[in-house]
Amino acid sequence: MPGRLPERDRPWVMRTYAGHSSAAATNALFRRNLAKGQTGLSVAFDLPTQTGYDPDHELASGEVGRVGVPVAHLGDMRALFEGIPLAEMNTSMTINAPAMWLLGLYGTVAAEQGAELSRCAGTTQNDIIKEYLSRGTYIFPPAASLRLTADVIAYTLREMPRWNPVNICSYHLQEAGATPVQEVGFALATAVAVLDTVRDSGQVPPERMGDVVQRISFFVNAGVRFVEEIAKMRAFGALWDEITRDRYGVENPKQRRFRYGVQVNSLGLTEAQPENNIQRIVLEMLGVTLSRDARARAVQLPAWNEALGLPRPWDQQWSLRMQQVLAYESDLLEYPDLFAGSHVMTALVDEIVSGARVELEKVLEMGGVVTAVETGYLKSALVASLADRRRRMESGSDVVIGVNRFTETEPSPLTAAGAEAIEQVDPAVEEAATDGVRRWRADRDAAAVEAALDRLRADAATTANLMPATLGCVRAGVTTGEWAGALRQVYGEYRAPTGLAGAVGTAGDATLAGVRERVVATARELGSGRLRLLVGKPGLDGHSNGAEQIAVRARDAGFEVVYQGIRLTAGQIVAAAVEEDVDLVGLSVLSGSHLAAVPAVLDGLRAAGRGDLPVVVGGIIPAADAEALRSAGVARVFTPKDFALTGIIDELVTVIREANALDPAR
Repeated sequence: MPGRLPERDRPWVMRTYAGHSSAAATNALFRRNLAKGQTGLSVAFDLPTQTGYDPDHELASGEVGRVGVPVAHLGDMRALFEGIPLAEMNTSMTINAPAMWLLGLYGTVAAEQGAELSRCAGTTQNDIIKEYLSRGTYIFPPAASLRLTADVIAYTLREMPRWNPVNICSYHLQEAGATPVQEVGFALATAVAVLDTVRDSGQVPPERMGDVVQRISFFVNAGVRFVEEIAKMRAFGALWDEITRDRYGVENPKQRRFRYGVQVNSLGLTEAQPENNIQRIVLEMLGVTLSRDARARAVQLPAWNEALGLPRPWDQQWSLRMQQVLAYESDLLEYPDLFAGSHVMTALVDEIVSGARVELEKVLEMGGVVTAVETGYLKSALVASLADRRRRMESGSDVVIGVNRFTETEPSPLTAAGAEAIEQVDPAVEEAATDGVRRWRADRDAAAVEAALDRLRADAATTANLMPATLGCVRAGVTTGEWAGALRQVYGEYRAPTGLAGAVGTAGDATLAGVRERVVATARELGSGRLRLLVGKPGLDGHSNGAEQIAVRARDAGFEVVYQGIRLTAGQIVAAAVEEDVDLVGLSVLSGSHLAAVPAVLDGLRAAGRGDLPVVVGGIIPAADAEALRSAGVARVFTPKDFALTGIIDELVTVIREANALDPAR
């Protein structure tokens, strides 16, 4: 038939992002998914693992096994991949700050299985820059973190040539508010920083930069505006080809090819009418598969119920089947690029390329992406863009079906089972992981551990590649927390800018003026200058977008906002509430640890003599858990269905008035 390819294209790698509870439980999930036709693995690690803490650390409380699998040592990695031949797998690991450590564990287990490292294929995400801007699982300062990334790249170039040692991740930039232009520009600025660091480290000969470039992959987000997403991906490819040719002298066009994997937009999924998420996921998948010249190499889809909680195996199967129907039942893979010669697509691509080039040059002119992180420029830009997106949604100019239009609905049989509609993590998981890591420490050679950590600290103070010392730590039985702790001693910990200082105020919100009047009047009745709100992020949950938007809108409404960023203990939040003499504490928890994190803050306030201080909570919180939190003393619980920020701020004023025996209706 005219226009068809001579041979049908091979499908992309199909994955589901999976991991929870324990290494053994996740191994069983992997095996089930592979049996259903999944062609690659995508490992979700829990927050303690991602941030370099062992399960028994204070900050890990309530977080173990919640959003991924805990991997504290070599024994956990062995259990995670037991019976799965790593030489035959393509494994993606969403891990950033401790990427070197997890790669060391993975490679060691592969070697124990008899695999040749040179045959192992997969990806370590290893993009630390976006962690400072969005997801929050950073540990060390930017320069030290980039050094670790460069060391991994140099190591894999020699030992694991089929491995993607870094996955430049624009996914979370879009979730944090990035427009397509910002997503492309900021991600490419990160890629330039990584490649410059590798080039300048002296570990890779200039003539091998093409080999480095061809192993750099990207991980992107695909939103529901799928025509725009197709253009974005074509723009990404055009700019990447240009940068790698002109800046790094890569002459081979195959090495300059833009290679990316994708997960479609999880934060775009809604709690209200969650069945609508199915069509959102399908449309978003089309944005990264329809264009053959810019098609994803690997796709993983979220499940319909991720706005409600952790998906079950059946939910993940549904998402896998979506990919399989498109790849195997449709005729998509039988044709050349569908958009070649399209005037509409060409114009849209050119527009994104032009805008992204301006953003990239702006970052490079200020000294590169590290400077743009440390000055707060990038974070402020994202907070402002997200605030603008929220305003469009609240005004109705951006339509979200079931949320701000067509909200009338029939009861959904998908959610009729209540809490049974999501995966439940057994609270005993954390205790088992804690006991397990303590037994592991007790059974190893303590002298060998200390010697390995001494070498790691010593090498970290030099320019030596840290991969050999890290592998020595793996073999000695060092834990995740000990490896990261040793490097914390050398590099210190980092606190990223919150981006609130540069965020713009709300304009054109007619209801905000009335809320502002209530804020002023309530402060006057209480005899204080201004109402003071503490926005707190307890535990290791680094998804701070919602907390930052609440802080911005509260500030616009006249509150004085105290926001110290992410990763705080209950004690730190309580101390700040007492020292700052706030009128209200707002806690944001999206990791599922709310039943542990929130009561710890409530207990701390009572112990500090401030049990009268009202506390509200926002997050992905099932109805039964919300009721438990209210019974424990929480004044209000907000979930993703509460999208009108000004209405939330108005309710916060009511909470303060109720707590102080003022007329709540005024």
